[in-house]
Amino acid sequence: MNPPLPQPRNSKWAYWACQLTGWSLYGGANLLAAALTDHLPWKAAAFEAAVLSSIGLGLTHSLRLFMEAHGWRRLSLGARITRVIAASALLGLLAAILMRVMNLDTWQTGEVLIDPPALRRLFVSGVQMLNWTVLFSLWCTLYFAVLAVRDRKSAELRESELIRALQLSELRVLKSQLNPHYLFNALNTVRALIADDPARAQTAVTQLARTLRYTLSSGQEELVSLQQELAIVDDYLELQALRLGERLHIERDISPASCQVRIPVMLLQTLVENAIKHGIAELPEGGILRIAARVEQGALILEVENPCPSRPQDASQEGIGLRNAAERLRLLFGPRATLSLDLTRPAWAAARAHIPPSA
Repeated sequence: MNPPLPQPRNSKWAYWACQLTGWSLYGGANLLAAALTDHLPWKAAAFEAAVLSSIGLGLTHSLRLFMEAHGWRRLSLGARITRVIAASALLGLLAAILMRVMNLDTWQTGEVLIDPPALRRLFVSGVQMLNWTVLFSLWCTLYFAVLAVRDRKSAELRESELIRALQLSELRVLKSQLNPHYLFNALNTVRALIADDPARAQTAVTQLARTLRYTLSSGQEELVSLQQELAIVDDYLELQALRLGERLHIERDISPASCQVRIPVMLLQTLVENAIKHGIAELPEGGILRIAARVEQGALILEVENPCPSRPQDASQEGIGLRNAAERLRLLFGPRATLSLDLTRPAWAAARAHIPPSA
């Protein structure tokens, strides 16, 4: 059995608002008919219209409680139609009896030229019963139509929430793969410095501590500003500079407008790490690492360029970092977000991320 669909918190208020509005309009129509067409005094017409509206409101609300108690919403369409017709006829009879007992049909019998008067009243009561039956049938049709629309929207909302939960689960798996991968490389850098230069290794440990703090706190959010990401990239590049020395040169071209754009956490760091690991670190002479960011038509264009060995690169050498980054972009921003690695220029690589404006 499917779990119950979530109900809007304001459904009760919406129901009563529709009930009061609908039956008030019905009472107003009767008021005008009694006062203008049948020339009933306004005070008497207002009283009868109010009583008629109260009868309709009370009977339809009782019918709603009965339908909910007996699960009419779960019935097949045919069974529901049969029950609606029977209930509407029964309530129509009850409403006609109430009008007859309360003598509310006196203003309607004058136009009916039927003798004797008893037969005339019987005819009017039959017409009133038919009118009420049609009115209650229309009310039930509208009621179940509104429920169907609301249930459909609730189902769509639940489906979107399930999809979102699945995406968050996938993101957590991707992040759990990404963070150890990054930390493993950073620890290797520190380890290489301990024996050669202990003082610089201490500085590296401090920078690594900041990196660890950022990495651990990143588990609580998926998006950070580019400015925040640049700060952690600076620490990472200083760690790499301790290892690579003069072989590593950095160029930045960051537009002010791009600094506050939110990007997936650890995205830029992943691109920079990939550029060093598969590019500059493999070149004896090193090279220039260029980081650029700009905003074009509301979208962030993030580029990391670097020299690389001239031999053809196997796509599998990119490691899990770029694959995870591309997948996280897709999950967070949809298919318009892209991440590509351009190796078309000889001995040069360029990673480009296109991040559309978030909705």
